Formats: sequence, C-alpha cells, structure tokens
Amino acid sequence: MSQNIAETVQTKEISPSKVKDFTQLLKLRLSWLVVFSALTAFFMGTTDFEWYQPLLLTLGGFLVTGSSNAFNQIIEKDLDKLMSRTENRPMPQQRLTHTEALIFSGITGAVGIFILWYFMNPLSGWLGIAALVSYVAVYTPLKRITPFAVFVGAFPGAIPPMLGWAAATGEIGIQGLILFSIQFIWQFPHFWSLAWVLDEDYKKAGFRMLPAADGRSKTSALQILIYTAGLVPIGLLPLMFRMVTPASVILITIAGIYFLVKAVKLHNSLEIKDARKLMFASFIYLPVVQIGMMFDNLYLLNLWTQP
Repeated sequence: MSQNIAETVQTKEISPSKVKDFTQLLKLRLSWLVVFSALTAFFMGTTDFEWYQPLLLTLGGFLVTGSSNAFNQIIEKDLDKLMSRTENRPMPQQRLTHTEALIFSGITGAVGIFILWYFMNPLSGWLGIAALVSYVAVYTPLKRITPFAVFVGAFPGAIPPMLGWAAATGEIGIQGLILFSIQFIWQFPHFWSLAWVLDEDYKKAGFRMLPAADGRSKTSALQILIYTAGLVPIGLLPLMFRMVTPASVILITIAGIYFLVKAVKLHNSLEIKDARKLMFASFIYLPVVQIGMMFDNLYLLNLWTQP
C-alpha cells in the first residue's frame, strides 16, 4: 500500500525534463534580448530609482515576453511539427499537454503584467498587455495568411524600449516613440534575413515570411535594403531631441552603415550566406546602439546639456 502511494506521489512530481520543457516554451534567449531593450531604455529615462525597480522590470518583461512565446507555440504546435527547426519543441513532441502549456502561459503572462502594473506604473502594464495581445491574437494568426504579418508583428516587437522608458518616466513622450521607431525599423532586416535563411523550412508550414511573393528575389532584397538604410537617418533622431550627445550618434551611424553594407551585399548576391551575415549584423546593431545611448545618457548627456 505504501509503495503504491509513493509511486503515485512520484508520478505527480515535476521532473527536471518537464521543467526544461516549460523553459523552452519561454524561449529564454529571445526573451532576454527583448527585456534587454526595455532595461536600457529604463536607465536612459531616469537615474533616480529604487534598486529593486530594474529587477522587477526585468522579471515582469521577461514573463510577459515568455508568455507571448508560449502562447505562440500552443497555437502553432501542429505547424511546428512540419518544420525542422521547431519539430523538437515540447508542444509538437507532446511532452507537455495543451492544458499544462495553457495554464503555464496564462500564469506567466498575468504575473508579468501585474508586476509591470503594480511595481512600475499602470502605463507599463497597459503596454505589456498590448504587446502580449497583439503578438498572440493578431500577429500569430496572420503568419499563414500574408507577409504583411511581419509589419504587424513589428509593433509588439518594438514595444519593449517604449515600455522601459514609460516605466522610468510614467509617460511615453517623444523619446519613447523614438526608441520605439528604431527597434520597429530594425526588425524588418533582422527578421527578413532570418526568413531568407529559413525560407524552405517556413514554406513547409505554409509561412510566406519574405516581403515579395517570389521569395528570395531582388524584390525582397531591395525591401530589406530600404528598411536597413532607413535606420541611418532614424539614428539621428535621438540627437535632434537631445536624448544623446554627438558622440553617441557617431556610434549609431557607424553601426547603421555597417548594417547597411551587409544589406547591400545581400542585394547584390541573393546568397544565403550573405543573409546569414546580415542576420548576425542585426544582432550586433541593436545592442551596440542601445548600450551606447544608455551610457551616453548616464554619463555624458548632463554635462553636454549644461549651460
């Protein structure tokens, strides 16, 4: 009898492999990259904060982003089976039940929004809700319908820096919109370079993620080039509104030109290897720009703006 009870208890314990499956739902690396954008914007917005606020912003933002990723995997579990890069995820492999994943996603999202709302401010909570709902309820269903989904998905993807600014200042303001616009435009060459590399895999699930109907073509490459080029003038906006010093804009411009050179090479070659180089350049561009603006704002801006 005692042996049967012990076996029953043991089966109800959450195994280490189950914990790993739940963490895979969150997409840890992607979630931390998104939270990083919010955190740098927060430090740009204020130098007067309680020590726990950046930690709670990190936790709240991470939970909301992870919840969005988890809901996305629940909705697309049957499609993920068809693609090589996603076929081993917990949902298509049925390592988690639909109910388990749904409860986990709901709890993480609710807790994340509560943290942002209660410990930061209501505006941060609303922005978290907007990012979660638009990503799950709008972007995810559109992915199989139209390449325009990338444009729609860029909105929730660009909310984190605006959320970080709002968490620090209690408002969005022109500065929050500028941070939003940089990340918004950045997402197009970032995601389309990834879609170029994975085009065949995406097509297995019926996703048409490149901007042109003919896929890996000059038309798609031209659109990637145009959006990448757009980052160069947009990178001047922080200086125009005195968010940073000229030193920071020099860094932003150099990063933008480096990014643009990679886009030009893809446009000329249409080769997957150049799309992959552009994708890696996108991983360099955004952190360099955001870290540069943050340190500039923390250490140089006050000196530069003094009369």
